[in-house]
Amino acid sequence: MHESKKLALFHYWVAFGLFLPAALLGAWQMLMRSPLPVPFDDPNAYYQSVTFHGTVMAYVVTTFFVMGFGYAVAATSLGRPIRGAKTAWVGLGNCLVGTLMAAAAIVSGQASVLYTFYPPLLASGWYYGGAFLLIGGSMIWVVLMIINMADWKRANPGRPVPLPMFAITATAFLWAWAASGVIVELLCILLPRAFGWTDLIDASLARTLFSVTLHAIVYFWLMPAYIAFYTLVPQAAGGRLYSDTMGRLTFIMFLVFSLPVGMHHLLADPEHGAGFKFVQSSLTFLVVLPTLLTVFSITSSLEIAGRHRGGRGLFGWIRALPWEEPMVLAVGLALIMLGLGGFGGLINMSYAMNAMIHNTAWVTAHFHLIFGGAVVIMYFAIAYEMWPRITGKPLVSKALARTQLWLWFWGMLITTIPWHVAGLLGQPRRVAIFDYSLPLMKPIAPLVVVSAIGGLILLVSAILLIVILVRSHFGKRTLTQPLQYALAVNPPQQVPAALNGFGLWNAIVAVLMLVSYGYPIGQFFFLKSHSVPAVHVTAQTWGAP
Repeated sequence: MHESKKLALFHYWVAFGLFLPAALLGAWQMLMRSPLPVPFDDPNAYYQSVTFHGTVMAYVVTTFFVMGFGYAVAATSLGRPIRGAKTAWVGLGNCLVGTLMAAAAIVSGQASVLYTFYPPLLASGWYYGGAFLLIGGSMIWVVLMIINMADWKRANPGRPVPLPMFAITATAFLWAWAASGVIVELLCILLPRAFGWTDLIDASLARTLFSVTLHAIVYFWLMPAYIAFYTLVPQAAGGRLYSDTMGRLTFIMFLVFSLPVGMHHLLADPEHGAGFKFVQSSLTFLVVLPTLLTVFSITSSLEIAGRHRGGRGLFGWIRALPWEEPMVLAVGLALIMLGLGGFGGLINMSYAMNAMIHNTAWVTAHFHLIFGGAVVIMYFAIAYEMWPRITGKPLVSKALARTQLWLWFWGMLITTIPWHVAGLLGQPRRVAIFDYSLPLMKPIAPLVVVSAIGGLILLVSAILLIVILVRSHFGKRTLTQPLQYALAVNPPQQVPAALNGFGLWNAIVAVLMLVSYGYPIGQFFFLKSHSVPAVHVTAQTWGAP
């Protein structure tokens, strides 16, 4: 298992090493948009900073974390070293080179296009090339997860694949499908135009292709959190998983439901008819089902643990839970933020109500609550649980870890709740500076100040996270207990083939993708000339008259 542990640890170090500067830039951006004094007050630097922050958080931190988590899960849940470790190192190197290329393009001022790959805004070809290498390297991880699950099934015919491995393989398939849109966009549209091989750019087709990735990537981010909900949280709470079958159904539903939904991000775009927009908006609501199933299953699992620990009465089991455990505390905080963020998402995906909050601070608040809140706080908890098992060195202080989690929770709420209100008042997103003396902007100023204070709290929490991980990493090696996953109340001896593999579900995804995206993408090949000139965006472009 030694090679598997090293792989996981290297990926974690990259993820959290880049997380801190990205958090620092996020706090600076909130100050920049506020009426408060800010160092380096430069609108041009703002867009450069947003590109770095968004690219690192949305693509780099998540990709490295999920890959490291996957290698750790594959080795520990299957009880053997991962197959293809040498290839995994090649994938890691590929992702690192891509990350450095993209970062260099941003830092040099050649890629201030934010992070959503929306032409006709165009960055340096090195930025897009770096993104392609990062995503391409992650496809090596996808293949290795599938190979490891298939190899274990061959060696253990008839036995259920351990739930953690089943779930991480679902994550791999989901990412392969989700990334297909941005890969095609990069290869066929952005890279050729960025390097001057074509003259014009098809902005509408590019946006449509990116919509394949744009929402499904959220569930790629979420999957490690849900895997922890089902396999780590009940164990940390001292109980058992309510239902293994519910876990398998949850990850299958995420795979099937989370892909043909991205067009609800294009509700304000004119290139698609209302019919397809309505279909994908309706399909988006199905993603609520695995979340509701998870809330029920994990609450039931925690109740089992609480009653096992002596909890009595209707809610006495809640007080009996071991809230001193970072994993247990994190899941409680994560579910609160997931509920709040999910409510905002229902507004975003509604065909009728989206226009009310489109391109406002409401949208920024929503995805920060989901990703920055529910997802990232579970990443912290996973690190606190797994890092000591990988290194053999115990966490330096559970009390310090709890403080860090609470700071992140309150920082995120203080940041995002004012953003929701500001969005309803009409404050746009993706804008560097505002004149708060204007009558329409004056009521928003106090909200922006409060959110900036929340950003500073988040930065303190991020610094504390790194302090805890570094101090733990260089502590004494005294821990020998292996990582353990929760057993179900009734561990399955056999499961139906449909709940032990992904052949059927990938076929269903293929049909849904064809129905949802076949015509919207195909129409562009039959339209008359509809390409436009690209606009190369540098750090100085935004400040141009």
